[in-house]
Amino acid sequence: MLLLLVVCALLLLFCSLDVWYFLRGVQVFLEACFQPGVSDILAQQTVDGLVTPHDLDYMGHMNNSRYLRECDFARFHHYVRNGFFMASRKLGAKMVVGASTIRYRRSLNFREAFSIRTKVLGWDDKAFYLEQRFVSKKDGFVSAIMLCKQNMVNSSPEKIIEHVCKKKIECPEFPEDLKHWIDYITASSQALRAESGLEDKNK
Repeated sequence: MLLLLVVCALLLLFCSLDVWYFLRGVQVFLEACFQPGVSDILAQQTVDGLVTPHDLDYMGHMNNSRYLRECDFARFHHYVRNGFFMASRKLGAKMVVGASTIRYRRSLNFREAFSIRTKVLGWDDKAFYLEQRFVSKKDGFVSAIMLCKQNMVNSSPEKIIEHVCKKKIECPEFPEDLKHWIDYITASSQALRAESGLEDKNK
């Protein structure tokens, strides 16, 4: 009877929550904690991955949505090692994805090993901007590349950096593709605000 109750409870848990997501988050956190910290906040960090049956879609290659999920975990790993995660916790801040764009260049197939290379490209007064690349270990081909805007809630990138580095760090010049992408998401935001009448209300 007890075993049946446990099985039913587990079934209910797995049906109502993405349990594997939370377990993976704990795994990523522990792995990052046991690795050396990264003092250079602009340094590229790499995590390894492998396409498993759980990642596949009907075409037999990695599901498009899995790329975004893997990027989430890679960013979390990145923030734990460079100190951003603990700094945000101490400052009462939250890190929320404000925008992301991914470009798929070549499929990652079943059992294909890859690495995700994450780096901070720069920041402004509200958000960090990151690039994440999926690189096939088979031949070094960049299979997908993502740009991400990581908004800081209740704090700012400058405060996070000062807390971690104990000094101010100059933001590097944005790459041209990042500048174009920021222009795009800014224009999109303004268009949606105008469409919903928010701009008129703010005047």
